[in-house]
Amino acid sequence: MRYLHLLAGIVLALATATPALAAPSIPADSMGLSKSSVFDVPAPQAYRYKGEFPGQDDVLPRAYQGAPPQIPHDIGGFLPITAQGNMCIGCHDQPTQWGKKRGKGTPTPIPRSHYTDMRNAPGKVSQHLIKARFNCNQCHVPQADAAPLVENTFSAKTKH
Repeated sequence: MRYLHLLAGIVLALATATPALAAPSIPADSMGLSKSSVFDVPAPQAYRYKGEFPGQDDVLPRAYQGAPPQIPHDIGGFLPITAQGNMCIGCHDQPTQWGKKRGKGTPTPIPRSHYTDMRNAPGKVSQHLIKARFNCNQCHVPQADAAPLVENTFSAKTKH
């Protein structure tokens, strides 16, 4: 009987202390990146591609070593990019240009990594673009004058 009273006391103490230990709730309009209602239908801000036509604009430096380069021209007319229809390779499928200096307006050749089947033959560079690498805009994005959605303090020089 004595243990039953002790157990009841512990349960009562925990039950009354738990609400005091709980973190305050976060208002619904303060959660996530968007500070509006989930029921709002926001209209995205209009932006302009920096170089409307291929070869017109300079390529921006990469954000960090190994980062995919940004596309310095509008790709609206190239979409959708599919395995059967990829207009990017018409200009960029140039393995003979690997390692050669290019002038302004010269397309960047697709790198060796895109000619390497990492699943079946890692390390072996083929003469043909690997079909798994057709979706260019999965990694590469057009350079645009779009404002950042959230504050960003990332720096390639930052030590992690």
